[in-house]
Amino acid sequence: MPLKEVRADEKEAPKAIGPYSQAIKAGHYVFVSGQIPLDPLTGLLDSGEIRGQTFRVLQNLEAVLKAAGCGLNNVVKTTIYLTDLSNFGVVNDIYGFRFAADPKPARATVQVAALPKSALIEMDCVAYLGD
Repeated sequence: MPLKEVRADEKEAPKAIGPYSQAIKAGHYVFVSGQIPLDPLTGLLDSGEIRGQTFRVLQNLEAVLKAAGCGLNNVVKTTIYLTDLSNFGVVNDIYGFRFAADPKPARATVQVAALPKSALIEMDCVAYLGD
């Protein structure tokens, strides 16, 4: 099965900040790399608070998914990385708002010691494109 790199428009999602792809299409699946809350136009963190950072991360994920020909409704699995689990409630509310369709994706949420660029949140996902 050939693998295909996915790259979002640089105005919609930040470029990868290391030696990795924004996403890879493999068969009927898209594997999106972890997105942190970078503003694609400036390359800087979008906000210093968890609410703004969560919205930005989801916007970045959505832009990469769009470049792959799908959207949030195609997501089957997410992983959320938080530097502070006390932010879980805020993140969960925004996540539920953005992933409004049923069935909701499977999900794991973990607390980590630190994230790139001192972000408060990072999220990756796997999307299914259909047969």
